[in-house]
Formats: sequence, C-alpha cells, structure tokens
Amino acid sequence: MSAARVRRDGDVLKIDGRLDRAAVAATWRAIEAQRAGAQRVDVTAVDAVDSAGVALLAELAAAGLAIDGEPAGLAELRLAYRLDGSLGFSG
Repeated sequence: MSAARVRRDGDVLKIDGRLDRAAVAATWRAIEAQRAGAQRVDVTAVDAVDSAGVALLAELAAAGLAIDGEPAGLAELRLAYRLDGSLGFSG
C-alpha cells in the first residue's frame, strides 16, 4: 500500500493502513485536506509505523491534535526518540 487511508469522522481523523516512509507524503496531503476543526487522530487501524510515520504523528501532536492508538512499532520508536506518550520530547 503506497498511502494510508485518511477519513474524517466528526472531529476525528481516522487513519488506516501502513504509516511509513512510502506513505507519509500522500498521507500528509490527505490529512491537510481534512484537518480544519479536527481535534484527534485515530491510528488504531494503522498496521505499522516507521520513523517517518512517527515524525508525522509528532508534528500533528505538536499542532495540538491528540493521537489515539498504538500501532506496531510506535512504542519502540517513541522510546528510541525519547518521546513521551503524547509524542512530545521527554528530555
């Protein structure tokens, strides 16, 4: 899959598929097209995430969107990059 699917459900952006380097650019464009008024990003249906996907999620979190879900690979990458549960730097 070259891009994760993004859909809007109320004030939630729901992402499914893989959130990896191959998918991030197209996924970012899809998110930006639907982002106005969104409060949360639901990644519970994301199969796996790599460092590019974590960077995208961290950017969204820094912009004030709450990230819901823990796809495969996220916990390990959060630890490696010293990110807290809200994807901010833990120091």
